[in-house]
Amino acid sequence: METRLKLTACAAGIALLYGCGGSSSSGSDASPPPPQLACADITTEAMNLPGLVITKAVHNPEGDPNANPPEPAHCLVQGHLHERKSDVDNQQYAIGFEVRLPTNWNGRFFFQGGGGTDGAVNPAIGTLPGEGQATNALSMGYAVASTDGGHEEVDDGTPAGGSLFGVDPQARIDYGYNAVGEVTKVAHSLIQRHYDSAVDRSYFVGCSNGGRQAMVAATRFADLYDGVIAGNPGFNLPKAGIQHAWDNQQFASVAPRDPVTDRPIIASSFSTDDMTFVANKVLEVCDDLDGLKDGLVLNSAACQSTFDPFQELVCNPGDTPGTDCLGDVKKVGALVNVFNGPKNSQGQSLYASWPWDAGIGEWGWRLWKLELPFPNPDPTIPNSIIATMGGSALPYIFMTPPVQVPGAGHGLIDYLLNYNFDTDAPGIYRSTNVYTESSMEFMTPPNPTDLSAFRSKGGKIIVHHGNSDPVFSVHDSIQWFENLKNADATASDYARLYTVPGQNHCGGGPSTSQFDLLNVLVDRVENGKAPAQIVAHASPVSTLTDVESRPLCPYPQYAKYDGSGDPKVASSFQCVMP
Repeated sequence: METRLKLTACAAGIALLYGCGGSSSSGSDASPPPPQLACADITTEAMNLPGLVITKAVHNPEGDPNANPPEPAHCLVQGHLHERKSDVDNQQYAIGFEVRLPTNWNGRFFFQGGGGTDGAVNPAIGTLPGEGQATNALSMGYAVASTDGGHEEVDDGTPAGGSLFGVDPQARIDYGYNAVGEVTKVAHSLIQRHYDSAVDRSYFVGCSNGGRQAMVAATRFADLYDGVIAGNPGFNLPKAGIQHAWDNQQFASVAPRDPVTDRPIIASSFSTDDMTFVANKVLEVCDDLDGLKDGLVLNSAACQSTFDPFQELVCNPGDTPGTDCLGDVKKVGALVNVFNGPKNSQGQSLYASWPWDAGIGEWGWRLWKLELPFPNPDPTIPNSIIATMGGSALPYIFMTPPVQVPGAGHGLIDYLLNYNFDTDAPGIYRSTNVYTESSMEFMTPPNPTDLSAFRSKGGKIIVHHGNSDPVFSVHDSIQWFENLKNADATASDYARLYTVPGQNHCGGGPSTSQFDLLNVLVDRVENGKAPAQIVAHASPVSTLTDVESRPLCPYPQYAKYDGSGDPKVASSFQCVMP
């Protein structure tokens, strides 16, 4: 196994630039600080950091002022860290990154979280949480960084290409947490050298895997961050990977069979009309539990205890499937199993349950669980995201040792359909002499409910999660927050959870998913202002028809209609306890 020189906080941070540790030396014995670097002068040699290679540093002038948003003048820096050749899979690896340094810098740093299995350096513009944003962090004056997570996606012509890096032990660790820490430290050094000034405040913002990275930043790198926004976080991503196998097995159990191959056509297990019917039934039972029928289930906790899927969805004699009911007990039972979450033969939960909500009839739910919205050449090879990206991430990245499953043909779906929840599922906790960290060690925060270091330095965290997220359950985020409060009675002083009714994964659905969290976070970190609620608007692509805005309430509160105000706007709702 190759070894690598890792940057320490001293070597990569500001201390590296001025010498590590304290010293009583003065006068001629003191080394002068390194010179400030213009954009064109940012080079590998000038930075002189272990393992760092600068491949590009150019000044980009201000863009079209009529663009939305206009691109400000900035210095674009690209490079990589710790280039190496793996002695496990013989492939080349490095931690790729991009940093953009605006000419009119506001003194703040913004790390833009990744997504999926990473594998590419996305433009570091500082994408903001919430839909329909008219600006980004770069345009607001933030210095912004992004990373590829320590690997480049392999184009092998199959859905497995993005997960092949999982064969290499160090690439797993880089993806899980190390790339974030390494790039943060280098970005801080670039900022110091370019502006001749240290960062005032550092923020991490991401959704999905980026939301997981945000929670990792608040635990592993608490000394480097002042505030984080974790959207729809998959902080238990290996467990969610087990859910992918569970879902496909449940769907396959009620799917029609191909007449030639006798393989299940999983996309046909629940049609678009089926899921629309289910969503409408949920609304029929739960919509007015918040005091108003408006297409939103705002009182989700009450809905879960009120909605009985077997009573509402199973066909009785004389019922017409699709009009009066969903189907027989077996079909409804398969869907109930999906929403109850994966279990082993002893009945032990392997992930989390999922809420019944209005957004489960949307394409934002369906494309993850059942199928993508375009023709599938072979319907017996599922093209859903959990069967493709998820189907390869589970064996290659989350299982130890990795299982090298063929990405072509039926390889991935066969693996998922034959996954054993008694003997295979413990693999996410396993380590070996080669793979020294299990996926639950390198993917999840070391202790998600211990934010003491982050709290002590005054850090603040906001977690937001859609109730109809089909890939990471909002119930998992709720359980995290409950555990955090149980571990620390002061948790609400620095942590907030906002659930978003109707929202799918990081957006979409019949939801008010257009909101401003960055300025809320900055105000809380820098001015100590903690909002009681956040006003969220229906985005232009929302399927809501008579809703303009709603308050997002800090969990466990929900928004209740006051009974007399304009039902379209947030001011007619109050955040109350369930």
